[in-house]
Amino acid sequence: MKKKKELLKSIVKHIDITSFDSTQIIDSMREMSFTSRDTANATDILGRMLKDSKCSVILTLAGSTSAGGCMQVYVDMVKHNMVDAIVATGASIVDMDFFEALGFKHYKGTPFVDDGMLRSQYIDRIYDTFIDEEELQVCDSTIKKIADSLKPGVYSSREFIREMGKYLTKHSVKKNSLVQTAYEHNVPIFCPAFSDSSAGFGLVMHQVENPGAHISIDSVKDFLELTKIKIAAKTTGLFMIGGGVPKNFAQDTVVCAEVLGMDAEMHKYAVQITVADVRDGACSSSTLKEASSWGKVETTFEQMVYAEATSVLPLMVSYVYNKGYWKNRKPREFSKLFDATASKVPAKKTPAKITGKKSK
Repeated sequence: MKKKKELLKSIVKHIDITSFDSTQIIDSMREMSFTSRDTANATDILGRMLKDSKCSVILTLAGSTSAGGCMQVYVDMVKHNMVDAIVATGASIVDMDFFEALGFKHYKGTPFVDDGMLRSQYIDRIYDTFIDEEELQVCDSTIKKIADSLKPGVYSSREFIREMGKYLTKHSVKKNSLVQTAYEHNVPIFCPAFSDSSAGFGLVMHQVENPGAHISIDSVKDFLELTKIKIAAKTTGLFMIGGGVPKNFAQDTVVCAEVLGMDAEMHKYAVQITVADVRDGACSSSTLKEASSWGKVETTFEQMVYAEATSVLPLMVSYVYNKGYWKNRKPREFSKLFDATASKVPAKKTPAKITGKKSK
């Protein structure tokens, strides 16, 4: 049986989209068929989002692309002003990004392994990627430490993740994490299912030790805050990696604004990269064309890309990076919307016509 040190020796290296130019590849794909042409069309729509001076871009993350080598892609998108808000799973933000910011790594492994043997050595597996469970427990306790330092009360996940970013400015080992970079660029991050991650373990420990006065995370507050961003942004584009809660959460802001009696355009641009099927009503609920029937997404500039994201995402983002579309964009800094003096929902203009639209 291999020892733990042998199994955790080959580090996953995150791809740097600024180190190469994929322009020729994407341009060639445009003249091809199937997933290649879809990828090129999706890249062009992402470019349209960045070139549209009125458009704010919302990035949604589900799945394990951050652990699989795409973590730096998202950091560079924030750093180079390609993203204005992020909605993600707790695992993407805490177990993967914050985890590495604390100095830990993900390791190249294999799916062809005895998982019982891995468990006996406290190694967790994400398909062909290994993580040291003992290091994840340090991540859990760090989340608890941050929670213990805060005034008891109800927080949105955005508020708590901002505190995580603030903590990293003083304590990070890896300086260019997504959490810290987003904090420094005033890009809000939402995790509507925040407790479904290492954050959950840390917050449970925090509440057990502080039963009478503790913090809690309110996903409804998340929904209201992201809806405020949608209302303020007006024109928006969605760049969605995977699906799940982050995808629906971002799309549903249009319906939420309508319920509140506010003006909110459907998302003008939308790209989703997914491997989910649609025939059983899956695909993390719906295709983008189907979402249009719910009043969420316009269908003029939308593209589904049926591919495993690590195979196409770096090419797409490298293309728009090298085209320089981001250079003339004005930073939105939506985190500043939530200063004490600017946190109220704008007054209603006209009563909403309730359409009965629900999450789909």
